[in-house]
Amino acid sequence: MLRSMTAFASAQGADGAYSWSWEVRSVNGKGLDLRLRVPDWIPGLEQALKEKFSAGLDRGNVTLSLKMSREDGAGRLGVNARILDDALDAMEAVEAAAMAKGLSLAPATAADLLSVRGVMEAGSVEEDTDALRALLMRDVVPVLEAFLAMRSSEGTQLAQVLSAQIDEIERLTTAAAQILGTRRDEMEAGFREALSRVLDGAGKSDGARIAQEVALLAVKADVTEEIDRLRAHVTAARELIAAGSPVGRKLDFLAQEFNREANTLCSKSQHTELTQIGLALKTVIDQMREQVQNVE
Repeated sequence: MLRSMTAFASAQGADGAYSWSWEVRSVNGKGLDLRLRVPDWIPGLEQALKEKFSAGLDRGNVTLSLKMSREDGAGRLGVNARILDDALDAMEAVEAAAMAKGLSLAPATAADLLSVRGVMEAGSVEEDTDALRALLMRDVVPVLEAFLAMRSSEGTQLAQVLSAQIDEIERLTTAAAQILGTRRDEMEAGFREALSRVLDGAGKSDGARIAQEVALLAVKADVTEEIDRLRAHVTAARELIAAGSPVGRKLDFLAQEFNREANTLCSKSQHTELTQIGLALKTVIDQMREQVQNVE
């Protein structure tokens, strides 16, 4: 099936002191541009995520974001030995100075020491980053599945729109083919009349010459090849849609070929009804090209 390059998915998770949120979104792109915004303090996480997402995607500008937070108090209080030693040294120096002046100080307590700024600090919990990375890689699986499911759902709708547009191109191509006989007769009569006036004005009237010139003009105005190529492109487009993604680049190229044939048809037309059909073709082909830009 076809897949769209535009999609979005998000989810939240938590374990112990940690909580996190995932968000992944994508828009159109010529190739696959995968941008990850994940914590850099979990070794190997970014590369593992990049490999997992790259395996399921072919095109699109994809942004994956992981935001993590840890509950307050997740760490435990601890004693900063260096600051405690400094505080004890300072206390000893103060007591010695006081004794030298005959002063007596009240004994210091443990509570006095703990109240000194910096003696007590929040200690960090030892992080098992390997286990956390493994947990996150399991948690991202349903996020990726939801993201791919949305691309597939959008792609199914795209296939329906594109199929309808291709049906319309085929209908217009058939209509163009049906008026070629009438157009040929009308153009030949017009060519003969114009050439006859030119030759009569020059004082000549050569039936063979007129027939030759009419044949040359008819060849130049012939659009049979353009109609045949439009029919071939219709068949190719249906085959690509049936094959499913990744066919976005091929469909884009085919849309350009559709447009080329429609332009040539209009330029050669010289017939009101055929010109109207050519313009209608250009309109639906332009609409098709816009939709193709979303196909992976």
